Amino acid sequence: MSIQKIEVPADAEQRRAATPLVCYQVDQLPAYDESFYSRVRDGMVKVDEVRVGPRDAATFTVPAGHVFRIVSVEGPQVGDLNLWNAHDLNERFFSGKTRQLHASHVTTGDRLWSNLPNLRPMATITHDTLGWYGWDADGAGVHDVIGTRCDPYTNHMLKGVDYHYCCHSNLTRALAGNQGKATDEVEQYVHDVLNVFMCTGFTLDTHQYFMKASPVRPGDFIEFFAEIDLLGALSACPGGDCGSSHSDDVTVCYPLLVEIYKPLDGSLDVWEAAELSGYGGGHGMVA
Repeated sequence: MSIQKIEVPADAEQRRAATPLVCYQVDQLPAYDESFYSRVRDGMVKVDEVRVGPRDAATFTVPAGHVFRIVSVEGPQVGDLNLWNAHDLNERFFSGKTRQLHASHVTTGDRLWSNLPNLRPMATITHDTLGWYGWDADGAGVHDVIGTRCDPYTNHMLKGVDYHYCCHSNLTRALAGNQGKATDEVEQYVHDVLNVFMCTGFTLDTHQYFMKASPVRPGDFIEFFAEIDLLGALSACPGGDCGSSHSDDVTVCYPLLVEIYKPLDGSLDVWEAAELSGYGGGHGMVA
């Protein structure tokens, strides 16, 4: 079959020269209140922790107004994070809107937003020991909200094998265990993730999504303030540091640790839980 030749219009370069415009003007969003979150962090006490085994996932709960950390403990390891409203699985983390409101990779001061019609901050990033990384020469950054999660369906399509420890499957098993339900009852609630510690970007020539070995080392962590009551699930990706492969048992993997902290009494006196979107919901329909 012959490939149809595409004609280049005479004004092609003029069209390409259009000025880029940041899609959302976010100036009216509440600014990151560094002094408030610093007070919250000062003197907070660890009240719980959950260990996530390699090529597995675990769930955890964080009351509104508490802090949680995802910590590298034994070796470089990437994690896939899902968040839900602890009282309603239908409200969940919206990676696409988070990406549009902040950036392709998130760090201190950025918020994790929930899906429509809720659209409110679920968590705010309050500390990131990898914040120094920025953007490297390949255009890569850390903690991305562009990739989805490794899953057995794509893996089967590309490799023709069943692999049960992709992050999607790990998160599904963990949520099923938390809810006391079968995997097919909860799989629909597993959603696109925050790729914690993952170093990714798009190739400069073909603009394909790529990964490279994460810079994370034991002791590094990313920290969040829970703006609502949260149920979380974290998968320790079968790709390990995601510098070679994923969706197999080849790569060396390490556990991750989730730590939950309670702020000191009085540090939340000026804080209120995030409210749902104020949009009226009419969608232009005439009553």
